[in-house]
Amino acid sequence: MFLLLLAAAALYLLIGELSEGLLLGGFAVVTVGLVIVQQRRGDRALDALRALAVPYVRVLRDNQWVRVPAAEVVAGDAMLIGEGERIAADVQLRECTALECDESLLTGESVSVPKQVGDAAYAGTLVVAGHGVAQVQATGLRTRMGAIGASLERIDLAPTPLQQTLARVTRWLAVLAFILSVLLAVWLGIGSRNWLQGALAGIAFGMSMLPEEIPMVLTVFLAFGAWRMASVKVLARRPAAIEALGAATVLCVDKTGTLTENRMKLVGIVLPGSPAAHDPIDDALPVRTALLCAMLASRRGTLDPIDRAILGTGEGLLHQHWALAREYPMTPKLPAMAQAWLRADGTVEVAAKGAPEAIASICRLSADEGSRLHRQVEELANRGLRILAVARAIAPRSEALPSLHELDFSLLGLLAFEDPLRADVPDAVATARKGGIEVAMITGDHAATARAIARQAGIDTSAGVMTGDALEALDDQALARVTRRVRVFARVTPLQKLRLVKAFQANGETVAMTGDGVNDAPSLKAAHVGIAMGVRGTDVAREAAGLVLLDEDFTRIVDGVRLGRRIDDNLRKAIFYIVAIHVPIAGLAFVPVMLGMPVLMLPIHVVLTEMVIDPLCSFAFEGVPEAQSLMSRRPRPRDAHAFRWQSLRGGLVAGLLLLLSVLGVWGIALANGGTADEARTLAVCALTVGNLSLVWMLARPQGARSAFASWPLVIVTAVSVMVMTAGVLLPGARELLRFAPVNGPGLLAAMALGIAAAVGGGLVAVRTQRMDLPGENSLVDLAQARH
Repeated sequence: MFLLLLAAAALYLLIGELSEGLLLGGFAVVTVGLVIVQQRRGDRALDALRALAVPYVRVLRDNQWVRVPAAEVVAGDAMLIGEGERIAADVQLRECTALECDESLLTGESVSVPKQVGDAAYAGTLVVAGHGVAQVQATGLRTRMGAIGASLERIDLAPTPLQQTLARVTRWLAVLAFILSVLLAVWLGIGSRNWLQGALAGIAFGMSMLPEEIPMVLTVFLAFGAWRMASVKVLARRPAAIEALGAATVLCVDKTGTLTENRMKLVGIVLPGSPAAHDPIDDALPVRTALLCAMLASRRGTLDPIDRAILGTGEGLLHQHWALAREYPMTPKLPAMAQAWLRADGTVEVAAKGAPEAIASICRLSADEGSRLHRQVEELANRGLRILAVARAIAPRSEALPSLHELDFSLLGLLAFEDPLRADVPDAVATARKGGIEVAMITGDHAATARAIARQAGIDTSAGVMTGDALEALDDQALARVTRRVRVFARVTPLQKLRLVKAFQANGETVAMTGDGVNDAPSLKAAHVGIAMGVRGTDVAREAAGLVLLDEDFTRIVDGVRLGRRIDDNLRKAIFYIVAIHVPIAGLAFVPVMLGMPVLMLPIHVVLTEMVIDPLCSFAFEGVPEAQSLMSRRPRPRDAHAFRWQSLRGGLVAGLLLLLSVLGVWGIALANGGTADEARTLAVCALTVGNLSLVWMLARPQGARSAFASWPLVIVTAVSVMVMTAGVLLPGARELLRFAPVNGPGLLAAMALGIAAAVGGGLVAVRTQRMDLPGENSLVDLAQARH
């Protein structure tokens, strides 16, 4: 468009039309200015997103472990590193437990590297197991990663499927516009012997055909869409995730911290064989022993809410002079962790805590003892409490401590934790289900706990709860059948999450999955929308996900779905309008010339119209409020993008109506003896009024009681009306635009025809939207459709 404007300005200057040449040159500058302004606004939005995406690390400052941005780490800092984190600097290990790093970013070797105290670990490498304390040796460009020029700062901006489709369409339209422009210029040049006029007509037609608004619209919509997502605490790392979230049909969410408040509170300790729970701060020796054992099995300085709740309850009970001899990390086969402590008498006390069934296995309980424990767990879990068991073993000191199953553990009791449901979750779940989105809870908790929380949240529990063991026994086809009905899954491992994602996808669902751990990365990557936890999520989970939930609240996901649907709706309106308005502009530049009539659309008229289109599409449509029925309809199919033929057909019809209306005004004016300038005045005014009327009809939110859409639309409409009024009334502007004085009734009639055509186009748009949008639904309709 910039090059065409310069070409037209040069031709006008060549034939001595100084004012037209300077005006078009000025419009060329304005075009570049619009691009720069909108690009800067988009860049500011992305800069704000990058600020939210800055990685944090845990360092020792003033004898306290604090989280700081990775950029603030300096050489000499003591840094905590743990499973799932990317190391922020080159460090030397001072303490470590079962630490392994993936250094493939530097070496290309995919096998993880075990680390020992004194070893070096490098910036950018990933901790895949264990944890430790390290001292920073080098940061930034001084690290090995910095030396080879690796960059991990930019947000991934891979083109979305819609962007790729529109890029192809834009290229084809540009080629077609070039060919037809050349033919039009040659046709008019040969027919009229006026090659300069032919060149100007060809340039005008080329301008009218170029859909230069589309790249700008996509830039603005995706940048501001990501910015709006961030305003509801959802960070979009990839633009494709914004598209996909609005089309999600199943939300797979964790329980702890997402549906619940993640404020773990130790509310009771149940001793073996005891019918009632004791207060955690009870002075009875068995209760204090169980609490102390749980504290010894918990890691200090961790962000885990369970460990923090235990250590906070029993603060002051720990034996500070005991030394940690060994840590037994949790494994998928044994969901329990333990720590071995060297006591003053030289023996080793091993404290373990974990899932009751795991602790029961290492305690080697009898069948009767196991049954009693199971009944106690069921009773507590049915109240929505999270249950852990604790056990203790005493072993002689040795160089190599045996495995947990080889130690003689004694069960000390059960710990009951309360994590209340977030108050707004039931409403959010109801909103999601009303919008055609099923919510599935996938948790590692006990089945009874999962069922109780799911009922409180409003998640469907009619098909029961499936456990990880039952899931493991099913093949993929059977699991796909189960996922059509079951919505609560308990005692599920991260690898089983991946199977669940694929099972839902096999049923044709668009899946959004939440996750936070290293092992969640495959399921986050496989889901159509991976949603990582922003606070407790690991770096590898955030890198695998398209979205990051900054405050880990389920209602934010539903807000993100709402925004995704709104962005999709408004983008469709913008595309519909671009197609609709280019039809009359191109037709008015092409048809009169091919019919041997005077030239109607000169470059200056095309430019004036294009100056209205750009800000309207990029600002006015982006800010249109959501439709009232937005969350009462089923999700749109993933492949139903805005540039399908079904969507474009309505825009072409609406544009054709406006084209015929303006051609009618042009033809009637000439037939009644009007000059070309008079007919052009009436036709361009009819086009402008029809253009603005169509925008107002499209920008009005569906179901809204008011016609008001957005302030950008009001401003652009006012400016357009002032420009057209000046062109009709002021002699200098009339001469510049090749207008002529016209009578009032004729002008009103021309504008009425333009408005009538716009109303017809608006009705076509409404019909297109109704055909293109999924219908509203009730929960009964939705359940019947799924079954």
